[in-house]
Formats: sequence, structure tokens, C-alpha cells
Amino acid sequence: MADYNSGFQIQERGFLRKLDWNFIVPIVTLHVIGIINLYSATHGIGAIQTDRLFVSQLFWLLKGWIVFLGVTLVDYQFFIRAAYVLYVLNLVALVAVIFFGKVALGAQRWLDLGIFSYQPSESMKLALVLVLAKILAQKSFANGMGLKDLAFPLLILIGVPFLITAEQPDLGTAMMLFIIGISMLFFVRIRRAILVGLTAVMLMAVTGAWFFGLRDYQKHRIYTFLDPARDPRGKGYNSIQSKIAVGSGQIVGKGFRKGTQSQLEFLPERHTDFIYSVLSEEWGFLGSFFTISVFGLLFASMIRIAAHARDKAGALLAVGVTATVFWHMFVNISMVIGLLPIVGIPLPLLSYGGSNMLTTMAALGLVSSVSYRKYLF
Repeated sequence: MADYNSGFQIQERGFLRKLDWNFIVPIVTLHVIGIINLYSATHGIGAIQTDRLFVSQLFWLLKGWIVFLGVTLVDYQFFIRAAYVLYVLNLVALVAVIFFGKVALGAQRWLDLGIFSYQPSESMKLALVLVLAKILAQKSFANGMGLKDLAFPLLILIGVPFLITAEQPDLGTAMMLFIIGISMLFFVRIRRAILVGLTAVMLMAVTGAWFFGLRDYQKHRIYTFLDPARDPRGKGYNSIQSKIAVGSGQIVGKGFRKGTQSQLEFLPERHTDFIYSVLSEEWGFLGSFFTISVFGLLFASMIRIAAHARDKAGALLAVGVTATVFWHMFVNISMVIGLLPIVGIPLPLLSYGGSNMLTTMAALGLVSSVSYRKYLF
């Protein structure tokens, strides 16, 4: 019995020693910031709703860390080998949303699983990263990717989920799928001539989408972004209230649970899309800068892990997850301070939401697995 306990303690210490704490500490820090901020953000909604949302997020946080540690213990090559299966399953779930999806906030994005609502477009981001890491690691592109190399990953693997997600309609998440995929393709290099041609095609596609693809409410978001004052009580309300909240925080903020925009419920969706506005109002520029700096440390750690990965698939996986978290952070913060149109993109590790939390922690767990495996050889 003594020998067994001794061996277990040695294995436990070995596991903890192999974990990349320079990577984990920023995640823990952002979670602490998120929980404190979420409590304040939900305070003005009412006691029952506050308790439900806050306690629910604590459970999602606990589940997220269980997923993170579980994925860390599994060799990431297992997920790479299962990439096509995971991708197809997510694609089937996306199609199922069209027929059986739950409608909320004017969009059909969720599958009601009884215990909780599942948003397939969230897990599709991770499945896309896995399948792209798999196929891009199998070939060498010394001179950059050509048209033939780009056809399958760009038109099929990225294009199909993009179109299905945009049809839900969820153009914000669809664009995230596209940007994440393109970021990974850029990492392995695209030939310059083809890049110029693709840029021209995308510009024409955007023009065509404006006249034939975008719905009226999506066009109004663009108009509102350019001039929020054109409809201050309607389409421009969210943007105006968010910028008031961010600006009123000034240097040191108004203090915990003292933000008037959030506590008096002027700020909409303050526990999800506009969680950063609550942070800026209550903790000011210093709190906002500190949060962004922690994100910066997280990205630096992931880039370091990619650079020291034991194989190309691991490096691509870390790059894909880095792109996923970075673009979510960039778009969300740019959105709430008025640099981009309002879209439904949450702030990773801070916004309320189960599907996003589990997907993000699973993705970070894959990066942790890449870092963990470098000690095996």
C-alpha cells in the first residue's frame, strides 16, 4: 500500500510538473476576471436571474477545466486522427439546426438537448482547426499553396460550414469560421499571385453579398456602425450605450458594481456580447489594459508552444487555436468600442455561455496537450 501511494504521488507530481504553467496562469487569471465581471454584469437583472446565470457559469467553468485537463492527458494525435469524423459530425449537427434548431433572438442556432442547448457552430470552429491541421501537415508547400492545393480546404472544408452557418442566420460566427481557416492557410503560405487573385475574388464576393446575400437587418448593422446616431433608440442603441459605458470608465473606472450603464440596465446583453463594456466602465482603462495584456501573455505562450511542438500537426493545431481565441477577442473588443459593426461574437473566457466555454477550454486543452507531449521525447 505504501509503495502504491508513493508511486501515485510521483505520477501526480510528474503530471503537474509537465503542465505548462506559463500557459495555464493567464487562463486562470482571465477566468477570475470573467467571474468577477459576470457577477457585476448580472447584478441588475434581478436576484433570481443573477443567481441562475452566475451559478450556471460556475458549473460551466468547472466542466471547462475538467475538459481542459482531460484533453491535456490525451495525445493530440488522437484528435488529429479523428479529425474527419469530428468534422462530419459537426457538419451533420449544423444541418440538423436547419430542421430542428431552437430559435432565439431571431436566429436558429441551437439544438435543444434537454439538459442544455448546444450551438454546433461553436464546436465547428474547433473541428475546422483539427481537420485543417491534419491535411496541411501531410504536405509540404515549399513555394506556397497553389490553386489545386487550396481548392479542397478553402471551398469545401471552410466554405460549406461558412454557408450553412450564414444561413442560420449567424453571419458573425460564419465570418469567424472563414477568418480562422484563412489564418491557418496563411501560416503555411499562399503563393503571392494566387493571393492577389483571391483578394480580388473576395472583394467581388463581398460586393455581391451586399446586394444579393445580406438581409436587411444585417445591412442596418453596417449603416449603424457608420452612423449610430441615425437611429439612436433602435438599431444604433446597442453601439451608443456600449461606447458610453466604455468611455465613462475613464482611467480607473467607477468601481465594482457601480457602473451606471450596466447596473441600471441601459447596456444590452451585458453578460455575453458586451461583457467588455461592463469591465471598461467599472475598472476603466487600467482594468481594460490589464485584461488585454493577460490575453497577450496567453497568445505569446501559445505561439511559443507552436514553435516548440514535436511535429507539424501540433504546431498547426496550436496556431489554429491561437487564431480562434485571438480573432474572437479582437472582433468582440473592436465591436463594443465602435471599431467594427455589432455582431454576436462572445469574448473568450469572459462572456457567459456554455457552448463557448466548453469549446474554448477544449481548444486550449489541445494546445496544452501539444505542450505536454514535448516532454515525452
